[in-house]
Amino acid sequence: MQTPTATEKTVVPVTQRFFLKGNITMSFDFNADDIFEMAEQLERNGAKFYRDASENVSDPQSKKFLIQLSQMEEQHEKTYQAMRAGLNEKEKAATVFDPEHEAVLYLRALADTRVFFQKTIDLKSMKEILKAAIEAEKDSIVFYLGMKEVVPEGLGKNRIDGIIKEEMGHIRLLSKELVAAK
Repeated sequence: MQTPTATEKTVVPVTQRFFLKGNITMSFDFNADDIFEMAEQLERNGAKFYRDASENVSDPQSKKFLIQLSQMEEQHEKTYQAMRAGLNEKEKAATVFDPEHEAVLYLRALADTRVFFQKTIDLKSMKEILKAAIEAEKDSIVFYLGMKEVVPEGLGKNRIDGIIKEEMGHIRLLSKELVAAK
């Protein structure tokens, strides 16, 4: 990797490190507030996926189920907003000096490109939609487990378990529907 110049910043997402001015490295941790913000965006993305899918299937029962899934994602977004509102000040505290809010922009971009938007899915096949949705839920759980590792105990690490539990419920529901799909 090239050493950045004095005016460049290079972000390495895997290690959450910023390289500044020569060889100076600044690591940072995320807090629970950051993770809940990403969770809310992922739920918005999921709701859009299910709404779009519902417009492409012809079976009225499948269409109804996909609309219900979209509404469920919207409800989960509200659940995460409520959970986020219940965080204490320490769990919301910034972990680094970030006057340009680059960490938040990075997190939003990560949430917008993960899970539902990196796949090519046949939106006319209910089985394919369900398989893709199960895969997306599994990906999101793995993502949250990884993010949990970069949130220190005092910054709300244990709060991420609530998100993971919600996503596991999605997998059970989708798996049951996939087994019943024709």
